[in-house]
Amino acid sequence: MGVTFFIIFLSLFTKTQLGIMVLGRPSLVKLIFASLTIAVIAGMITFISLRKFFYSRKKDDYTTVELMFRKMQILTSCYVAFAHGTNDVANAIGPLAGIFAVHSTGSVTAEVPVPIWLLALGGVGIAVGVSTWGYKVIRTVGYRITKLTNSRGFCIDFGAATTVLIASKLGLPISTSHTVVGAVIGVGLARGLDAVDFSVIKKIIYAWVITLPAAAIISILIYMGLNIIV
Repeated sequence: MGVTFFIIFLSLFTKTQLGIMVLGRPSLVKLIFASLTIAVIAGMITFISLRKFFYSRKKDDYTTVELMFRKMQILTSCYVAFAHGTNDVANAIGPLAGIFAVHSTGSVTAEVPVPIWLLALGGVGIAVGVSTWGYKVIRTVGYRITKLTNSRGFCIDFGAATTVLIASKLGLPISTSHTVVGAVIGVGLARGLDAVDFSVIKKIIYAWVITLPAAAIISILIYMGLNIIV
């Protein structure tokens, strides 16, 4: 839990205005020290709160361990949501921000300001997508690739979110859902090849390959249609 808090708060301090709001304009050393301090406090609180619960049961009780990770996975799921917003919202809003800048200023520059309402629009779009047809993707990733538990889910959340945040820091537009699928496959392979349903993975890879030319063709057709109309 301490490591989880350290990475989450270091990400918040470096990726958002929280670092400036709390610490002014801190150096990387100060950011690491602040995150480490929060991590130590969080780790101690977690240890004290779970120690009595853990020792009240059998030490080899698998259910007890999973119950502990269930509580921690709430935090790492929020961590994934944060990473999802840093990357996938940017993927969707990036082209729209460029179009909005051209429409507003009549010129094209290497960097354009992104209004807050555009980012909020992207967040609302992702929320609507998850609440409508997103359950189909959730069902595939959560149930069909491999059997998941809370401890495995914790590893998936932590690995996927950290990977996405590193990519975001480098300015690389990757897909959070693709990253999570990779993390799920990794957790499954850690238990052996038989633990992974490769028929589902094959369908997912086919979908990834098909979506690239499909999206390009649809975009071309829409653009040509608009040219004819306008």
